[in-house]
Amino acid sequence: ANVLVGSERAHVTVLGDITGTALQNIDRLLAMPYGCGEQNIGGFATNVYIQQYLEKSGQLTPEIRDKAQEFLQSGECPSLLYKRDNGSYSAYGKNDTTGNTWLTAFVLKSFGQARPYIFIDEKHIEDALGWLQRHQLESGCFQSVGSLLDVTLQGGVKGELSLSAYITVVLLELGLPLTDPMVNRALHCLREASNTSDLYMQALLAYVFGLAGNVEQQSALLQSLAQHREELHWQKEVKYRNQAPWVEVEMTAYVLLAYLSVPSISAADMVTASQIVHWLSKQQKPYGGFHSTQDTVVALQALAKYAALTYSTNESMLVTVSSQAGARQEFHVDNTNQLMLQRVALQEIPGQYTVQASGKGCVFVQTSAGPRRREASPPHHLPWSLFREIPHHNSCCRYSGERPATNMAVIKAKLPSGYIPDKGSLRQVSFPGRRTGWASQTAGNQEPDPLGESPEPRKTPIAALSPPPTAGAHTEPHPCSKGPPRAEAGHRAALCPPANGRAGWDPT
Repeated sequence: ANVLVGSERAHVTVLGDITGTALQNIDRLLAMPYGCGEQNIGGFATNVYIQQYLEKSGQLTPEIRDKAQEFLQSGECPSLLYKRDNGSYSAYGKNDTTGNTWLTAFVLKSFGQARPYIFIDEKHIEDALGWLQRHQLESGCFQSVGSLLDVTLQGGVKGELSLSAYITVVLLELGLPLTDPMVNRALHCLREASNTSDLYMQALLAYVFGLAGNVEQQSALLQSLAQHREELHWQKEVKYRNQAPWVEVEMTAYVLLAYLSVPSISAADMVTASQIVHWLSKQQKPYGGFHSTQDTVVALQALAKYAALTYSTNESMLVTVSSQAGARQEFHVDNTNQLMLQRVALQEIPGQYTVQASGKGCVFVQTSAGPRRREASPPHHLPWSLFREIPHHNSCCRYSGERPATNMAVIKAKLPSGYIPDKGSLRQVSFPGRRTGWASQTAGNQEPDPLGESPEPRKTPIAALSPPPTAGAHTEPHPCSKGPPRAEAGHRAALCPPANGRAGWDPT
């Protein structure tokens, strides 16, 4: 019902390399706004794994190296703006009351992986390691400190145990030896909890023990995971009602990394790995990314590692895409263009198409289709209320979803004619754990308000709207939308004219 008539579009993409889509769209992998620490480092990390793969497979040309390093260098310096004096990192740096454990580990992981390609001051590595070490508990696990605005960024890492496993991955990927006290204590913490029934934890622990060379515990975890797989991918048994598929992608990518991390990979393991890659590749978006920051980072890391192990040159391949009506499109792939993204529009929609390949080599074919819609996202659990205090209208919102805290969201309200935002009230808006109120940007008569996480289902004041003395009583309703930063549309509401001295938000 929301599809715009005549807006259907479909494309077919052909590449000679599984990482080609991501490579051609490094700057578009994560279509989200930049401006806080957690969003900035997400774009930095994805480029690292693409460059790693190209280097290992002998495809890192000077032109590609320059492009990749440009993105790495443009991401490193802004990320340091969110570093705190104690070596930790947080979404807004020194404006937050404390650093965030997960974000600090994420930055440490990204900087460590980027060291071969750009200059990273070792002091930044040492500072982050020191801060994490100070937050390691006697049990060897790590203490969760601070908060994130975008809770999807950390993927499936939710509790102390999964956080500890993630940090242990970071330490081992940095190359710290098993005899390092920090690593040794962390592995002790994880060995005590290796009998977990949580599938995400099993996938993450399988990768941890693979990096640590503990083949026995890794094999036991992989055998347990094999009993729960769905067509060579994994998903949680209990989902939130609107849980996005990024959790499944991230879990499956960790399982793939686990299979590829053993010292000697068997032929059977490579067959399993190739089947996992087949499922992961079908989840990729047209620009090479996935559903969120963290599943994109982990999946690209896993795909790059797999591609480096299986890379082979394409001698000559011919891919033919044919429709039932007789339309025909040919794609030629060889060593000279295997990284080039070849993409054409499919004219017959709806329609059935056949893909045939001949020659010697490997090609990656992806289709993408979808109409334009009036609404970009389903409703979010952010009920509204509004009350009138002459001469102001104050708007409030409250989170009432199933999760313990909200994700980062942006509220965009188009103000009725004659109304102006009271910017002073915006500066007074604050949330637990934040020193300052939220800044707001206005464009015309639209007022976007960034809404941070609220740990309680309580009403939070967002803004005050001040009408001039001439404001009419029969103001036309105007839309209000709220949703994640990437969405331009969400749940809509209208600001209604006052009735009996009160006004309210009328959901539409």
